[in-house]
Amino acid sequence: VQLQASGGGLVQAGGSLRLSCAASGETVNTYATNWFRQAPGKEREFVAGTSWNGRYIEYSDSVKGRFTISRDNAKNTVYLQMNSLKPGDTAVYYCAASPRVPNRTPGDLDYWGKGTQVTVSS
Repeated sequence: VQLQASGGGLVQAGGSLRLSCAASGETVNTYATNWFRQAPGKEREFVAGTSWNGRYIEYSDSVKGRFTISRDNAKNTVYLQMNSLKPGDTAVYYCAASPRVPNRTPGDLDYWGKGTQVTVSS
C-alpha cells in the first residue's frame, strides 16, 4: 500500500483545513486508514482512524468533536476534516494503513505516507 498525504497549510486559530490521504496498491480497499501527528520534540500520536468500510471509526480525545474522518473508496482517498483548529494542533500529519481496523500504535504500522505540515497561528 502506498499513501500520500496532502492538504496541510497555515491557518489561524478557529479555522479549518481538510487533509487528504490518497492510497494505491492491490489491497488498498481492505485496509484501515489512520491519521497521526507529530509536533516538534513530541512523540507521534494517533489522531483518528477509519476501517476500510467506515464501520469502525476512532478519534483521540484531543480532537473528538472537532475533527471528522471519512473515506471515499471510489477515489481510494481518506479525508480528515479539521475544524476549530488550535495552536496545539500544529504538527506534521501522517496517514498510515493498518489491516481492517484502526490502530493507535505507530510501531504496529508498516505503511506510511509522507507527512503534511499543519500550522495553526494564535
